[in-house]
Amino acid sequence: MSEKITRGSGNVFEDLGFDNPEEYQAKAELALQIIKIIEDRALTQKEAATRIGATQPDISKLKSGQLKGFTLDRLFSFLLRLNRNIQIRVTKATGKSGKLETVAA
Repeated sequence: MSEKITRGSGNVFEDLGFDNPEEYQAKAELALQIIKIIEDRALTQKEAATRIGATQPDISKLKSGQLKGFTLDRLFSFLLRLNRNIQIRVTKATGKSGKLETVAA
């Protein structure tokens, strides 16, 4: 019995057929960075919420991957409050349409 293996695109949201998969991917990667910082600093959810100007339930949602209601702008503001720099670079697309890509350092 042979199973067909399909290589993913590198964006699970695209593979699952989401509208705006690049935005979902960017939000997921930003949320991951926020959670890593919170964990590296050993902050409680309440302490993290106070530091970034959010609520404890917001932190819980981020940690569980529930990103509905979090805009890219809001996630950027959390990172800035956690003393992180954000760089945005615009380049010419090579295909018919552009893409949104995040790169964590």
